Amino acid sequence: MAKDSAVILEAFVSKFIDFPKPLIAVVNGPAVGISVTILGLFDLVYATDRATFHTPFSQLGQSPEGCSSYTFPRIMGLSKAVEVLLFNKLLTAHEACKLGLVTEVFPDSTFQKEVWERLKAYGELPKDSLAFSKQLIRETEKEKLHAVNAQECERLIERWLSEECMNAIISFFQKKAKL
Repeated sequence: MAKDSAVILEAFVSKFIDFPKPLIAVVNGPAVGISVTILGLFDLVYATDRATFHTPFSQLGQSPEGCSSYTFPRIMGLSKAVEVLLFNKLLTAHEACKLGLVTEVFPDSTFQKEVWERLKAYGELPKDSLAFSKQLIRETEKEKLHAVNAQECERLIERWLSEECMNAIISFFQKKAKL
């Protein structure tokens, strides 16, 4: 089951790496795990000021995925990436923006209106120009991202099968049950 899950995860993340058109993420609430880690593969990330970003891998006995072990240090610097990926630091939208993970933060009250206006305007831009420009910007990284994705998935198989991971997950759910 761990190997099958890793195959699915690797294929899922690969779709983001290979997607030829601009990818824009819109985050309007708490984002946890892979919904955070894949943001490094997006071209723009817009968030409401209510959004939070959390990668509790160590807490669960696991390791990073979504190419975040490569993209996060490049985006936010090594020490901040370590704080987020190893030590489970939860980021607010403004913190994530300051670190470069989020492109722009909007007030929750105007979020939908402002983001949809931008998305409509982007939709009017010449599609081939966008795709070719993205290709020029991203092409040199694709091979590295696929290698990182494969490496992260291999490590996750090991983690998922480890006693440490099982104990961490059991402990996590026991704490949740007591709440």
